[in-house]
Amino acid sequence: MLLVIVRLPWDGDLGMHAATVGRLRHRLLDPGNPLVDENTPSPYYSPWMLFLGVVARVTGLSVWVVLRIGALISLTLLVTGVWRYGRTLSAQRVAPPLVLLCLVFLWGTEVFKWSGFLGLNSLALTVAYPSVFALGLVFHFWALLTRTLKTEGGWVAFLGLGALWAVILLSHQFTGVVGTLGALAVVIGARVGLRIWLRLAAGLALGAVILALWPYYDFFALFGAGSLEEIHRSLYQDLFARFGLVLLGVVALAVRARRDRLDPLVLFFALGVLVFGLGGLTGHYSWGRALPAVLIPAQLAAAVEVAGAARGALRNVAAGVLAAALLVGAWTQIQTVGYVTGRSALPEVVAEKYRDPWVGYHWITPWVRYGDVVMAKTIPSRQIPAYGAYTVAPGYPDFFLPDEARRDAAVRTYFAAGSSRAERLEVLRKYGVRWVVQRRSDGGLPAGDGALRKVASGPGGQVLYEVVAR
Repeated sequence: MLLVIVRLPWDGDLGMHAATVGRLRHRLLDPGNPLVDENTPSPYYSPWMLFLGVVARVTGLSVWVVLRIGALISLTLLVTGVWRYGRTLSAQRVAPPLVLLCLVFLWGTEVFKWSGFLGLNSLALTVAYPSVFALGLVFHFWALLTRTLKTEGGWVAFLGLGALWAVILLSHQFTGVVGTLGALAVVIGARVGLRIWLRLAAGLALGAVILALWPYYDFFALFGAGSLEEIHRSLYQDLFARFGLVLLGVVALAVRARRDRLDPLVLFFALGVLVFGLGGLTGHYSWGRALPAVLIPAQLAAAVEVAGAARGALRNVAAGVLAAALLVGAWTQIQTVGYVTGRSALPEVVAEKYRDPWVGYHWITPWVRYGDVVMAKTIPSRQIPAYGAYTVAPGYPDFFLPDEARRDAAVRTYFAAGSSRAERLEVLRKYGVRWVVQRRSDGGLPAGDGALRKVASGPGGQVLYEVVAR
């Protein structure tokens, strides 16, 4: 993972986070929308990204170097957090490293990658995302909460936990939900008295105040976001292929439930299944982002039960089965090595499973300046803002952008085969477009049109045009 951070492969949302750091670097207090030239709030302006924006502003380092620094901090937080929480679950020395292995490799026989999920392939592609930072904090949060409940800590300790809970939720909302479910399981399993419940309530109240007062976006407005369901429908598909090895952890959870029905991992798993299941039944597919609340307790239980089993034939069998499952999981994700070595160094059987990261748009930076508006289709629009430019329409759904639908329609109009030259020029004029990135097959104004001047060629037949007339 350290070598992955050096390479920092680009796929998915990395451009969004790079753009967010870049906006904060230029305008720390009022950065505006990270993707389009509008002054709107954004849930990406979290405490963690604000910290990285300050680092970029103070040091003068490039956004990409700052993201690597953030990735290193996040990875450190994650490993130490898992280690600390693993120690609260088992006194066995082998438990923390086995927990790490299970979280990374105990998944399925089909590669699955999504931010907020701890598989090796997901980590390799999201290590610079806020989700990894939030996951690291979550494990530290659970460890601190467990120990604070055991020692019946004072008011200050619980207020600190409430503040930490708010930072997690602000930094990555979906991971915050997973962290909340895990914390609830810890509290119920601890069987605390009224005095501790009052201190917990105080911490919860402080956390809610921090959420309400966060100046960069309205956290509670996110509950009204309704455009995320279709994106998350795939979380409910191919469950066995993606997560089948986790069933070993379900068996371990059953063993723990026989010993104690209020075992925190058992309760955590049950809460995760409840939220995930309700999401699938009601069509609220974004609730599928609570799936780590199903996977993590099962993975933890598998590691802890094998680590703590009494020596003998049963432990040997359990350890052998878990080791075999981890090997299968590791082989499933072996193409992740390619993010360090590149495709050419991989054996053919591994290279067949490997998908090259995105190339990026460094090639436009000699001409396109910070704040310029670029007309481009969706995939380029997910990357171009990472270099400081804006696009006409955001490459990702934006709940806080009131004219998102009109911007999407404008891009479709520009590239549609049936649009007239006048309609296309009107789109360029309306949104102050200075540059166009397109392939011949994309549509849009033809290469010889007098409104465009060819400036540079890029990968895959892409061309950068300057808009010389609107």
